[in-house]
Amino acid sequence: MNTTRLRLIKDHLLAENQCSDMATLQGSPLTTHVLNTGEGIPGARMALSLHRLDSHLAVWNLLTTGTTNADGRCPDLINREAFIPGMYKIRFETGQYFEGLGQTSFYPYVEIVFTITDPTQKFHLPLLLSRFSYSTYRGS
Repeated sequence: MNTTRLRLIKDHLLAENQCSDMATLQGSPLTTHVLNTGEGIPGARMALSLHRLDSHLAVWNLLTTGTTNADGRCPDLINREAFIPGMYKIRFETGQYFEGLGQTSFYPYVEIVFTITDPTQKFHLPLLLSRFSYSTYRGS
């Protein structure tokens, strides 16, 4: 069973390059991909939101909301014109996601906070999660 899960995860990770090319054509400089590593499946239909910090007021401004697709991807978070240098966060509604699967989760939500200094680059922020753990990294 573990071999099957690992194969599914590997296939999804290898598919990122194909999806990144598609997102670039659509003009989105920021994409994400959620993988439920505990089950070996994409994190499909997970609600998320993108925020940017107003450094003068020290408050997070909501930029957009979305839901991951059947493959766990949300490729069009923000358009290139709105993507400026600053501090951002993506909030993933992990508790709701696991409730939808009939499971509980230790984490009601996960927030990934990151800084953009060069908005001309492409950024991909995957979220690998299970009910009791998560990790992320900066892809391209």
